[in-house]
Order: sequence, then C-alpha cells, then structure tokens
Amino acid sequence: MSSNFTDIVGAADLRDREADPDTAYDTDVVIVGTGPTGGTAALALASYGVRTMMVSQWSWLANTPRAHITNQRAVEVLRDLGVEEEAQRYAVPWEQMGDTLFTTSLAGPEIARLQTWGTGDARSGEYVQASPCTMLDIPQTYMEPLLVKNAAERGAKVSFSTKYLGHAQDEHGVTVRLLNRNSGQEYSVRARYLIGADGAKSKIAEEIGLEIVGHTARAGTAYVRFHADLSRYVEHRPSILHWIMNPSAAFGEIGMGLLRCVRPWNEWIAGWGFDKDAGEPDLSIDTVTAQIRTLVGDPSLELEIEGVSTWYVNQQHALSMSKGRVFCGGDATHRHPPSSGLGSNTCMQDAFNLAWKLAFAIKGYAGPALLETYSTERVPVGAQIVARANQSRLDYAPLRDCFNTDAGDGTRTVEAGLARLRATTAEGAELRERLSKALELKNYEFNAHGVELNQRYASAAVVPDGTPEEKFERDPQLHVQSTTRPGAKLPHAWLVDASGRRVSTLDVTGHGKFSLVTGLSGQAWKQAAERLNLPFLRTVVVGESGYEDPYAYWAKTRETEEAGALLVRPDGYVAWRQLSSVWEADEAEAQLREALESILATSLRHPVPAR
Repeated sequence: MSSNFTDIVGAADLRDREADPDTAYDTDVVIVGTGPTGGTAALALASYGVRTMMVSQWSWLANTPRAHITNQRAVEVLRDLGVEEEAQRYAVPWEQMGDTLFTTSLAGPEIARLQTWGTGDARSGEYVQASPCTMLDIPQTYMEPLLVKNAAERGAKVSFSTKYLGHAQDEHGVTVRLLNRNSGQEYSVRARYLIGADGAKSKIAEEIGLEIVGHTARAGTAYVRFHADLSRYVEHRPSILHWIMNPSAAFGEIGMGLLRCVRPWNEWIAGWGFDKDAGEPDLSIDTVTAQIRTLVGDPSLELEIEGVSTWYVNQQHALSMSKGRVFCGGDATHRHPPSSGLGSNTCMQDAFNLAWKLAFAIKGYAGPALLETYSTERVPVGAQIVARANQSRLDYAPLRDCFNTDAGDGTRTVEAGLARLRATTAEGAELRERLSKALELKNYEFNAHGVELNQRYASAAVVPDGTPEEKFERDPQLHVQSTTRPGAKLPHAWLVDASGRRVSTLDVTGHGKFSLVTGLSGQAWKQAAERLNLPFLRTVVVGESGYEDPYAYWAKTRETEEAGALLVRPDGYVAWRQLSSVWEADEAEAQLREALESILATSLRHPVPAR
C-alpha cells in the first residue's frame, strides 16, 4: 500500500468493515473471478472500505501471459488505486514497446516498420500531453498477482479452489452458493451485490439472462509459448510484436505469423492461423519447433517449448451488463481477439466504473438508480472495442496483398515477394505506394489513441450542460480530444503541490471521492461544499496552495471561467460543469446540491451517513 493512500481515501473509509452492525450480510460484495476485472474490482472496493470477497475455482492466478498491452487509461486506474509504481517494476517500459516489424523472418529482410503504441516521433508528444502515465506492457501473469495481492492487503478476502455454483437474488441481497474444491464442502455467502467476472463462458451472465450478440469462433489461431535468446535479432530494434510475412504462416484473415515478446528477449509466443474447419492443427513438438525456426529464420535455433494451445476469434458483446443486484463485466460481456490491445484495459475500466457506484450505494451515499448507469455507460464501450478489435484483423489484408509470394510455378517463396516489392519498375513503384497506404491503415490498431481515451459517457450519472454536441477536430479513433464536457474523462494538466512538485489534475481528484474543481475566484463553490459537508466530496481550488497552476496549463484546458466549476466523479469522469462564474454561495450551493442529487439519485436534504 502506498504511504499516502490512507490520506487520499480517508481513514474513516478504511476502518474495519467487520464492525458493520448489519449482520444480515456476510460481506458486501462477492466477486467471482480473479482476472483483470475481478482483481480491479476487488482492489477498488477494498480501497474504498467495502467488505469484499473474491473467489476463483482455480488454485492459481493467470498461468499464461495472455493480455499484455496496458494503455494509458488503464495505467491511470492503477495510479488512482496507488499501485502504478509497483506495476512499472513488472512492465516492459513504453520505450521498448517500440517498432512493430513486418518482416520475412527475424533474421531475414524487413518489409516495413511502424512506430507503435505512441512511441513514434509523430505521436509521442500527444501521448505525453494526454496523461501523466505512459503505456506499459504487463503480461497477465504479472498483472493479476499485482491486483489480487494489493486487494488482499487492503482487506479483500480471497478464496482459491472455490467454485461458484449459483445464486439467488431478492430485494435486499444475493445468496451465493460456493463449493470448496479441496474439502468438497458446499456453503452459502450472503452479500449485498454479486459481480460476475467469470470470463468468456460466464455462468453468471447466462444465469441472469444477458443478451449477447455477435459471432463465436470466426477463425482459429495456434499459440506456442517458448524460451529462446533472440536478443541478437531484436535488441537493436526493440519491439514487443513482430509480424512474419512468410508462406509458412500465410493462412487466415491476418495471413502472417506472429512473434510476441513476453519478456525481453528470452520469453516469447509464436502464433499463426489455422483452418478451424479442418479440426485441430498439428501441434507436435517437432512441428511447432520447425515453425518457430522458420519464423525466426534460424534453422538451428535452440529453444524450449513451454506450452501449446489454440484460441478462436470471437466477435460478441452484451446488450446489458446487469440485472438487479448482479453485475457482469470484462470477458463475460465483451469477447474479441487481442488485436488493438483493448481487452484487459476494458476489463479494468469496467470494474473501475462499477466499483465506486457500488461503494456509494453500500455506504448510503447514492440511491439504487445510480447502479443502473453502469450498464448504460459501459455497453457502448464494449460494442466499440469488439468492433475495433475485429476490424483490426481485417485491416491486415491490404498489407498482406502487397507481398505476393507466388513464384509462378505453383510455389510460393519469400524471394518472389521481395523481387516484386523491390522491382525498379512502374509496377514496383505502385506496389510500394500501396504498401505505404496499407501501413498507414494499421495506425488504427497500433496508434489508436482516441479509441483508448476518447470514451464518452451519457447516462443519468452525467448532467449535460446544454452546450452543442461535441465535434471532433481530428479523427476520433486516432487522436485524443481533451475536454471538460460532462461525460468526458477529466483532462490531464500539470499543477504544482505545496512542496513544489508537479502533480496531475488526475492526482488531486478521484481516489474514491467526488471532486468540486474551481479557481481562486470560485470561493462561492468552496463555501457551498463546506455547507453541504459531505464525506464523499472534496474541493480543489486551483491556485491555492497544493493546487497551483504556474504553467497555466489548467487555465488553458478547463473550458470554464475561473469562478465556474466542474464536478468530477470518483472514476475521473466529469459529471457536471458550470461554465460561467458564480459569485454567491447560495446559488452555488443550490446548483451543486441539484447536480449531486441528480447524479446520485438521492436526496441530500438530510445528513448523509458516514458508514
């Protein structure tokens, strides 16, 4: 736990929840699943002082690397929860995520390179301006223990080898049936709420009747985990993804082989497509060893096979994510290939969106209607990322078509493809122009900054301010458009704290509370917040000690007059704003009260209990 976490959240919210006089519940929230969704939910809820029990039917956490790209928004979630620095210790840093290669083999001639994940000269400035966090590469084998360990340290109860059997919900809570797989004992846990973070074959999503639309198993991919020292091929051009354009891996809608670096530069995954209609592919040791040697371009490569598996491309998302007191998230509600690196990031953000709402409902700060906004806000995000990930696979076709390996005698060779691509003819020039355009298209997978950070929420937990509909000045998939509009993520801007250190606007908001953000002349808002005296509301007066704006970055970003105000939710999203100045405390109090009551679906006319 970070040294200042208690100060950020408040000691009252971190006290022992076992002192709760309501003995009708064994815990507040049961979470089924310990992946990125379940782990983030448990960490956030425990940080907010909510009694939480997380169960997994397995006796271990992730035992394969699986998801790994961790985008800026997901790292911001880790930052808010006080574990960003710990995550950085386990990550491949941003600068080593680097150039994505399209090559005939690691040892062979290159076809093209693309500077990816915002590391390139043309894009890195945008990424730095958009967030205090960089992108990281954190394999799931490191991310899950990080989340679960910190959740447990903050009070979450974690039970492994515990199988979920079913649940029954009523007006007041959920009774969850569990099986201790070690002892064979069945037992029940009574909770206020249940979270189904139980993956792509979610039993909980099925039980509550979530409607899932789309297709399953569109294509098949073979994955082989192996160890080999490939530093001599990649250390001088660091990257975590290497696409191999080679006839030996030319099957499927991607039509390329993949060498993914798990840990530089000794731990790897090799992948290639197969015909799923022909049954399972040949994954014998001899076959996969030969294929890896071909992809690397080293017929004598010494390697150690760690594991082989297959997975199938899905294109599905849920039309709702909850029913009553039961909520689902992550792969239970959106299922898609790893293209674009959106999977675990979306899972973590689902959990972060839900956790504060559950905490507010449990503590009596909000009415039940607040919980309905979880599905309203996150369903469109799930639909968007499922479509984007699947489109990213299709977008390889123009690139693949530029490398025609047909030798003209019924065979396909790398040499034939290179000869066409490098021909000093009009045809060769046209082919190279097409290659350039095809490479540009892949920015929608590898530099899709807007897809990652431009998510907008429209729900009852957001109060529109009456301004015209937002218009994006640049491609909203490729570029971030920072704004303080209600429904958008609070923009990052550097402030300076009382010690003279830089601190982000994201650091002085969030952390389990609403934040009222105004300027030095916004004293009416400060007085209004003091009058309301709510345990979940802090005031940030930019310009006062601790929140100074010497760079004037916030003044250029806030889009309000200095005596206007923003109301920022615990998850960092703007819930409401007053663009023009307010000088009277009575008016400020009336506006603030009305906004909070609308967002929280409750009345603030009576003191809010500090549970």
